[in-house]
Amino acid sequence: MKTIDLDFDGYWREVNKDSVPSKSGIYCVYSCVYNSNEKTVSITKLLYIGESEDVHRRIAKHDRLDDWKKELSANETLCYSFAPINEDDRERAEAALIFKHKPPMNKEYFNNFPYTDTKISLSGKAKFLTTNFIVEET
Repeated sequence: MKTIDLDFDGYWREVNKDSVPSKSGIYCVYSCVYNSNEKTVSITKLLYIGESEDVHRRIAKHDRLDDWKKELSANETLCYSFAPINEDDRERAEAALIFKHKPPMNKEYFNNFPYTDTKISLSGKAKFLTTNFIVEET
């Protein structure tokens, strides 16, 4: 069984997404509410999970950005988290996370997991994500 460990960093609000690392990784897109007095975010919903060889560039020019924004309430903004991962395991990790959590804006891997059994362990900024789970090949 393949084991993948992911350590999520973040959260970056839409206005600060230029600070997301330019590295290979998995990213999560959330709706959140920013508290300007406390300079904190409250994560309200997981919207999307993706992967890229350069997460910074992918988020900056993502073709689904307008779709994500349509999911926001009046007081919400988009937030992103990021977990670095090597290229060899990136798509498999993305598939496992989508299959397990079924974010509403994802379609691929929603109902199938085309890899052999995989164990995922998460740490860091992973709101609404199960921290340890196994996904079996479908």
